[in-house]
Amino acid sequence: MQRRQFLQLSAGTALLPILSRSAAAEPLTEIRIGYQKNGVLVIARQRRTLEDHFAAQNIGIKWLEFSSGPPMLEAMNVGSIHYGAVGDAPPIFAQAAGAAIVYAAGQPITNGQGILVPKDSPIRGLADLKGKRIGFTKGSSAHNVVLLALKKAGLTYGDITPVYLSPPDAGPAFAQGGIDAWSIWDPYFAIGELKQNGRVLINASEVGRTNSFYIANREFAQRNALILKQIIDVTSATARWAEDHRGDVAQSLSAVTGIPLDIQTIAANRSSFVVGPVTDEIVSTQQDVADRFHQLGLIPRPIVVRDAVWRPPQA
Repeated sequence: MQRRQFLQLSAGTALLPILSRSAAAEPLTEIRIGYQKNGVLVIARQRRTLEDHFAAQNIGIKWLEFSSGPPMLEAMNVGSIHYGAVGDAPPIFAQAAGAAIVYAAGQPITNGQGILVPKDSPIRGLADLKGKRIGFTKGSSAHNVVLLALKKAGLTYGDITPVYLSPPDAGPAFAQGGIDAWSIWDPYFAIGELKQNGRVLINASEVGRTNSFYIANREFAQRNALILKQIIDVTSATARWAEDHRGDVAQSLSAVTGIPLDIQTIAANRSSFVVGPVTDEIVSTQQDVADRFHQLGLIPRPIVVRDAVWRPPQA
Protein backbone atom coordinates (compact mmCIF):
# COMPACT_ATOMS: atom_id res chain seq x y z
CA MET A 1 0.00 0.00 0.00
CA GLN A 2 1.35 3.44 -0.90
CA ARG A 3 2.37 5.66 1.99
CA ARG A 4 0.65 9.04 1.98
CA GLN A 5 1.45 12.33 3.64
CA PHE A 6 -0.83 15.34 3.71
CA LEU A 7 0.14 18.93 3.12
CA GLN A 8 -1.88 22.06 3.93
CA LEU A 9 -1.14 24.25 0.91
CA SER A 10 -2.68 27.47 2.19
CA ALA A 11 -5.40 28.73 4.48
CA GLY A 12 -8.73 27.35 3.41
CA THR A 13 -7.18 24.89 0.98
CA ALA A 14 -8.19 21.27 1.19
CA LEU A 15 -5.58 18.77 2.35
CA LEU A 16 -3.95 17.14 -0.64
CA PRO A 17 -2.32 13.71 -0.62
CA ILE A 18 1.38 13.68 -1.42
CA LEU A 19 2.53 10.26 -2.53
CA SER A 20 5.73 8.67 -1.28
CA ARG A 21 8.90 9.16 -3.30
CA SER A 22 8.61 5.75 -4.91
CA ALA A 23 5.07 6.53 -6.09
CA ALA A 24 6.06 10.03 -7.23
CA ALA A 25 8.82 8.51 -9.35
CA GLU A 26 6.36 6.40 -11.33
CA PRO A 27 6.32 7.61 -14.95
CA LEU A 28 3.35 9.61 -16.20
CA THR A 29 1.44 7.63 -18.83
CA GLU A 30 -1.60 9.83 -19.52
CA ILE A 31 -2.44 13.54 -19.54
CA ARG A 32 -6.15 14.30 -19.12
CA ILE A 33 -7.27 17.55 -20.73
CA GLY A 34 -10.59 19.35 -20.35
CA TYR A 35 -11.94 21.44 -23.20
CA GLN A 36 -15.07 23.30 -24.26
CA LYS A 37 -16.54 23.86 -27.72
CA ASN A 38 -14.09 26.64 -28.61
CA GLY A 39 -10.52 27.75 -28.42
CA VAL A 40 -6.99 26.53 -28.90
CA LEU A 41 -7.42 23.18 -27.17
CA VAL A 42 -10.11 22.13 -29.65
CA ILE A 43 -7.65 22.92 -32.44
CA ALA A 44 -4.91 21.01 -30.64
CA ARG A 45 -7.20 18.01 -30.33
CA GLN A 46 -8.12 18.04 -34.00
CA ARG A 47 -4.52 18.49 -35.16
CA ARG A 48 -3.18 16.00 -32.57
CA THR A 49 -0.35 18.37 -31.67
CA LEU A 50 -0.15 17.15 -28.07
CA GLU A 51 -0.42 13.50 -29.06
CA ASP A 52 2.40 13.91 -31.56
CA HIS A 53 4.60 15.77 -29.09
CA PHE A 54 4.25 13.29 -26.23
CA ALA A 55 4.29 10.08 -28.29
CA ALA A 56 8.07 9.80 -27.97
CA GLN A 57 7.70 9.98 -24.18
CA ASN A 58 5.04 7.22 -24.19
CA ILE A 59 2.48 9.59 -22.72
CA GLY A 60 -1.08 9.41 -24.02
CA ILE A 61 -3.63 12.24 -24.19
CA LYS A 62 -7.22 11.85 -23.01
CA TRP A 63 -9.77 14.55 -23.90
CA LEU A 64 -12.88 15.33 -21.82
CA GLU A 65 -15.51 17.83 -22.95
CA PHE A 66 -17.30 20.25 -20.59
CA SER A 67 -20.15 22.68 -21.25
CA SER A 68 -18.53 25.45 -19.17
CA GLY A 69 -15.64 26.25 -16.87
CA PRO A 70 -17.12 25.62 -13.38
CA PRO A 71 -17.72 21.85 -13.80
CA MET A 72 -14.34 21.54 -15.51
CA LEU A 73 -12.55 23.00 -12.49
CA GLU A 74 -14.57 20.79 -10.13
CA ALA A 75 -13.17 17.82 -12.05
CA MET A 76 -9.69 19.32 -11.97
CA ASN A 77 -9.84 19.85 -8.21
CA VAL A 78 -10.30 16.12 -7.61
CA GLY A 79 -7.65 15.18 -10.17
CA SER A 80 -9.97 13.85 -12.88
CA ILE A 81 -8.31 16.20 -15.36
CA HIS A 82 -4.87 17.77 -15.32
CA TYR A 83 -5.15 20.78 -17.64
CA GLY A 84 -7.87 22.84 -19.30
CA ALA A 85 -8.98 26.23 -20.62
CA VAL A 86 -11.57 28.42 -18.89
CA GLY A 87 -12.68 32.04 -18.67
CA ASP A 88 -11.80 34.47 -15.91
CA ALA A 89 -14.47 33.78 -13.30
CA PRO A 90 -14.31 29.97 -12.80
CA PRO A 91 -10.80 29.92 -11.28
CA ILE A 92 -11.81 32.68 -8.85
CA PHE A 93 -14.73 30.66 -7.53
CA ALA A 94 -12.49 27.58 -7.43
CA GLN A 95 -9.67 29.34 -5.58
CA ALA A 96 -12.12 30.81 -3.07
CA ALA A 97 -13.38 27.27 -2.40
CA GLY A 98 -9.82 26.05 -1.80
CA ALA A 99 -9.56 24.07 -5.02
CA ALA A 100 -6.24 22.49 -5.98
CA ILE A 101 -5.62 24.54 -9.12
CA VAL A 102 -3.00 26.90 -10.52
CA TYR A 103 -2.97 29.45 -13.35
CA ALA A 104 -0.56 28.03 -15.94
CA ALA A 105 -0.96 30.47 -18.87
CA GLY A 106 -3.11 33.38 -19.94
CA GLN A 107 -4.95 34.61 -23.01
CA PRO A 108 -6.55 38.08 -23.38
CA ILE A 109 -10.09 37.98 -24.76
CA THR A 110 -10.63 40.65 -27.38
CA ASN A 111 -13.88 39.50 -28.95
CA GLY A 112 -16.38 36.66 -29.20
CA GLN A 113 -18.17 37.28 -25.91
CA GLY A 114 -20.89 39.65 -24.79
CA ILE A 115 -24.58 40.14 -24.09
CA LEU A 116 -27.32 39.32 -26.58
CA VAL A 117 -30.94 40.49 -26.65
CA PRO A 118 -33.70 39.52 -29.11
CA LYS A 119 -33.62 41.59 -32.31
CA ASP A 120 -37.00 43.16 -31.55
CA SER A 121 -36.24 43.76 -27.87
CA PRO A 122 -36.88 47.24 -26.42
CA ILE A 123 -33.51 46.91 -24.66
CA ARG A 124 -31.27 49.33 -26.52
CA GLY A 125 -28.69 50.26 -23.92
CA LEU A 126 -27.19 48.82 -20.76
CA ALA A 127 -29.43 50.92 -18.54
CA ASP A 128 -32.42 49.12 -20.08
CA LEU A 129 -31.28 45.91 -18.36
CA LYS A 130 -32.79 47.16 -15.11
CA GLY A 131 -35.53 44.79 -13.98
CA LYS A 132 -34.74 42.29 -16.72
CA ARG A 133 -33.99 38.55 -16.60
CA ILE A 134 -30.43 37.91 -17.71
CA GLY A 135 -29.30 34.36 -18.36
CA PHE A 136 -25.71 33.19 -17.83
CA THR A 137 -23.70 30.41 -16.25
CA LYS A 138 -23.00 31.15 -12.59
CA GLY A 139 -19.31 31.51 -11.86
CA SER A 140 -18.40 31.76 -15.54
CA SER A 141 -16.75 34.50 -17.59
CA ALA A 142 -20.25 35.47 -18.73
CA HIS A 143 -21.08 36.18 -15.08
CA ASN A 144 -18.20 38.65 -14.95
CA VAL A 145 -19.34 40.34 -18.18
CA VAL A 146 -22.74 40.94 -16.57
CA LEU A 147 -21.09 42.58 -13.56
CA LEU A 148 -18.93 44.77 -15.80
CA ALA A 149 -21.97 45.80 -17.85
CA LEU A 150 -23.99 46.67 -14.75
CA LYS A 151 -21.13 48.74 -13.38
CA LYS A 152 -20.81 50.66 -16.65
CA ALA A 153 -24.56 51.34 -16.61
CA GLY A 154 -24.57 52.47 -12.98
CA LEU A 155 -26.75 49.52 -11.99
CA THR A 156 -26.35 47.00 -9.19
CA TYR A 157 -26.67 43.24 -9.15
CA GLY A 158 -29.95 43.68 -7.33
CA ASP A 159 -31.33 45.65 -10.30
CA ILE A 160 -31.56 42.52 -12.43
CA THR A 161 -32.91 39.01 -12.06
CA PRO A 162 -30.03 36.60 -12.70
CA VAL A 163 -31.10 33.33 -14.29
CA TYR A 164 -28.37 30.73 -13.87
CA LEU A 165 -28.29 28.47 -16.93
CA SER A 166 -25.67 26.36 -18.67
CA PRO A 167 -25.08 27.32 -22.33
CA PRO A 168 -27.08 24.37 -23.73
CA ASP A 169 -30.06 25.37 -21.56
CA ALA A 170 -29.70 29.12 -22.01
CA GLY A 171 -29.87 28.96 -25.81
CA PRO A 172 -33.42 27.55 -25.98
CA ALA A 173 -34.52 29.82 -23.12
CA PHE A 174 -33.26 32.83 -25.05
CA ALA A 175 -34.84 31.71 -28.33
CA GLN A 176 -38.21 31.07 -26.63
CA GLY A 177 -38.31 34.32 -24.67
CA GLY A 178 -37.64 32.79 -21.27
CA ILE A 179 -34.91 35.34 -20.59
CA ASP A 180 -34.61 38.96 -21.70
CA ALA A 181 -30.86 38.91 -22.31
CA TRP A 182 -28.10 36.35 -22.52
CA SER A 183 -24.46 36.79 -21.52
CA ILE A 184 -22.42 34.21 -23.39
CA TRP A 185 -19.24 33.35 -25.30
CA ASP A 186 -18.49 31.84 -28.70
CA PRO A 187 -19.57 29.63 -30.36
CA TYR A 188 -22.87 30.05 -28.48
CA PHE A 189 -22.56 33.82 -28.96
CA ALA A 190 -22.48 33.30 -32.73
CA ILE A 191 -25.31 30.73 -32.55
CA GLY A 192 -27.44 33.28 -30.69
CA GLU A 193 -26.78 35.88 -33.39
CA LEU A 194 -27.27 33.68 -36.46
CA LYS A 195 -29.75 31.03 -35.37
CA GLN A 196 -31.69 32.41 -32.40
CA ASN A 197 -32.68 35.89 -33.53
CA GLY A 198 -30.15 37.64 -31.33
CA ARG A 199 -28.76 41.17 -31.45
CA VAL A 200 -25.51 42.16 -29.79
CA LEU A 201 -26.21 44.59 -26.97
CA ILE A 202 -22.57 44.84 -25.90
CA ASN A 203 -19.29 43.12 -26.59
CA ALA A 204 -17.24 42.21 -23.54
CA SER A 205 -14.34 44.38 -24.70
CA GLU A 206 -16.62 47.43 -24.53
CA VAL A 207 -17.18 47.09 -20.78
CA GLY A 208 -13.77 46.01 -19.51
CA ARG A 209 -10.72 43.81 -19.91
CA THR A 210 -11.29 40.10 -19.78
CA ASN A 211 -8.96 37.12 -20.02
CA SER A 212 -9.15 33.39 -20.36
CA PHE A 213 -6.76 30.99 -18.68
CA TYR A 214 -5.09 27.64 -18.99
CA ILE A 215 -5.44 26.00 -15.59
CA ALA A 216 -3.64 22.98 -14.17
CA ASN A 217 -4.28 20.71 -11.23
CA ARG A 218 -1.92 21.88 -8.49
CA GLU A 219 -0.48 18.47 -7.63
CA PHE A 220 0.02 17.66 -11.31
CA ALA A 221 1.90 20.95 -11.74
CA GLN A 222 4.08 20.26 -8.70
CA ARG A 223 4.97 16.71 -9.69
CA ASN A 224 5.24 17.26 -13.46
CA ALA A 225 6.58 20.78 -13.89
CA LEU A 226 8.60 20.01 -17.01
CA ILE A 227 5.67 18.14 -18.57
CA LEU A 228 3.34 21.07 -17.85
CA LYS A 229 5.83 23.45 -19.46
CA GLN A 230 5.80 21.26 -22.57
CA ILE A 231 1.98 21.25 -22.61
CA ILE A 232 1.97 25.05 -22.48
CA ASP A 233 4.65 25.29 -25.18
CA VAL A 234 2.60 23.06 -27.51
CA THR A 235 -0.57 25.03 -26.68
CA SER A 236 1.26 28.27 -27.52
CA ALA A 237 2.60 26.89 -30.78
CA THR A 238 -0.88 25.71 -31.76
CA ALA A 239 -2.21 29.19 -30.97
CA ARG A 240 0.40 30.82 -33.20
CA TRP A 241 -0.57 28.48 -36.03
CA ALA A 242 -4.24 29.30 -35.49
CA GLU A 243 -3.66 33.06 -35.81
CA ASP A 244 -2.55 32.53 -39.42
CA HIS A 245 -4.94 29.72 -40.45
CA ARG A 246 -8.42 30.83 -39.45
CA GLY A 247 -10.17 28.95 -42.23
CA ASP A 248 -8.52 25.72 -41.09
CA VAL A 249 -9.37 26.62 -37.49
CA ALA A 250 -13.06 26.92 -38.35
CA GLN A 251 -12.92 23.50 -40.03
CA SER A 252 -11.22 22.00 -36.96
CA LEU A 253 -13.69 23.54 -34.53
CA SER A 254 -16.64 22.34 -36.58
CA ALA A 255 -15.23 18.82 -36.94
CA VAL A 256 -14.60 18.39 -33.20
CA THR A 257 -17.72 20.08 -31.84
CA GLY A 258 -20.32 19.27 -34.52
CA ILE A 259 -21.31 22.94 -34.63
CA PRO A 260 -21.98 24.12 -38.23
CA LEU A 261 -19.07 25.57 -40.16
CA ASP A 262 -20.72 28.97 -40.70
CA ILE A 263 -21.01 29.42 -36.92
CA GLN A 264 -17.45 28.35 -36.24
CA THR A 265 -16.17 30.54 -39.08
CA ILE A 266 -17.57 33.60 -37.30
CA ALA A 267 -16.08 32.46 -34.00
CA ALA A 268 -12.68 31.73 -35.56
CA ASN A 269 -12.47 35.01 -37.47
CA ARG A 270 -13.02 37.16 -34.39
CA SER A 271 -11.00 35.16 -31.88
CA SER A 272 -7.59 36.01 -30.48
CA PHE A 273 -5.59 32.82 -30.05
CA VAL A 274 -2.34 34.13 -28.56
CA VAL A 275 -1.31 32.22 -25.42
CA GLY A 276 1.35 33.55 -23.08
CA PRO A 277 2.49 33.78 -19.46
CA VAL A 278 0.28 35.10 -16.69
CA THR A 279 1.72 38.62 -16.62
CA ASP A 280 1.47 41.18 -13.84
CA GLU A 281 -1.15 43.03 -15.90
CA ILE A 282 -3.26 39.90 -16.26
CA VAL A 283 -2.92 39.17 -12.53
CA SER A 284 -4.03 42.72 -11.72
CA THR A 285 -7.07 42.45 -13.99
CA GLN A 286 -7.95 39.06 -12.50
CA GLN A 287 -7.57 40.41 -8.97
CA ASP A 288 -10.11 43.13 -9.82
CA VAL A 289 -12.53 40.41 -10.91
CA ALA A 290 -11.98 38.51 -7.67
CA ASP A 291 -12.48 41.62 -5.56
CA ARG A 292 -15.69 42.44 -7.44
CA PHE A 293 -17.15 38.98 -6.77
CA HIS A 294 -16.20 39.18 -3.09
CA GLN A 295 -17.70 42.65 -2.63
CA LEU A 296 -20.99 41.31 -3.95
CA GLY A 297 -20.85 38.30 -1.63
CA LEU A 298 -20.61 35.89 -4.55
CA ILE A 299 -17.48 34.21 -3.16
CA PRO A 300 -17.16 33.40 0.56
CA ARG A 301 -13.78 35.01 1.24
CA PRO A 302 -11.25 37.36 -0.37
CA ILE A 303 -8.50 35.70 -2.37
CA VAL A 304 -5.08 36.67 -3.66
CA VAL A 305 -4.88 35.61 -7.29
CA ARG A 306 -1.08 35.73 -7.34
CA ASP A 307 -0.96 32.94 -4.75
CA ALA A 308 -2.30 30.52 -7.37
CA VAL A 309 -0.07 31.55 -10.29
CA TRP A 310 2.28 28.77 -11.42
CA ARG A 311 5.79 29.70 -12.46
CA PRO A 312 7.53 27.43 -14.97
CA PRO A 313 10.90 25.92 -14.01
CA GLN A 314 13.88 27.94 -15.16
CA ALA A 315 16.36 26.42 -17.58
